[in-house]
Amino acid sequence: MAKKVLTTPISAEDLEDIHVGDVIYLTGLLTTCRDVAHRRVIEEGRDLPVDIKDGAILHAGPIIRPLGEEKYEMVTVGPTTSMRMEKFEEEFIAKTGVRLIIGKGGMSEGTMRGCRDHKALHCVFPAGCAVVAATCVEEIISANWKDLGMPETLWTSKVKEFGPLIVSIDTHGNNLFEQNKVIFNERKDKVYEEICKHVKFIK
Repeated sequence: MAKKVLTTPISAEDLEDIHVGDVIYLTGLLTTCRDVAHRRVIEEGRDLPVDIKDGAILHAGPIIRPLGEEKYEMVTVGPTTSMRMEKFEEEFIAKTGVRLIIGKGGMSEGTMRGCRDHKALHCVFPAGCAVVAATCVEEIISANWKDLGMPETLWTSKVKEFGPLIVSIDTHGNNLFEQNKVIFNERKDKVYEEICKHVKFIK
């Protein structure tokens, strides 16, 4: 199977044949965007200082090395827990037109609706691979909202084949984490029943 690489700007049509569980990569522009930035956009009604329409964001607080004269180097960029942005994400997708959201762990019903109705994906970057992720960053293009501090600054980078990214929510409303919960709970019940047969003497 050929490697699936999305290149910004991303269209709705680019995402039609991508489904939960698929592994994809991103080339183009990627902006880190997490808690406080989401709160500014949704609760305070502010516009992002960088255009992410048809683009991609990463729920992450990177470690950046300043090089002087507004130049920076990405040292590590590990994803942060996406569920922290759940209460904002549906409206955030609608307002910004973002197509690809990358983070750690799953998201819930609001993000599912946002991805389905506005044709976006949520993807998971494997946790613990922050240094690997940084090697996919070719250049930091801009830094916005630096008043928020390094982790919350909007760092926009040029990336090449950033990934692997596991699709957890697709444009059809499917959610890999929710599907897996059903499967795992079924397995758990069967295992629990078998275990109880052997330890009933301590109950």
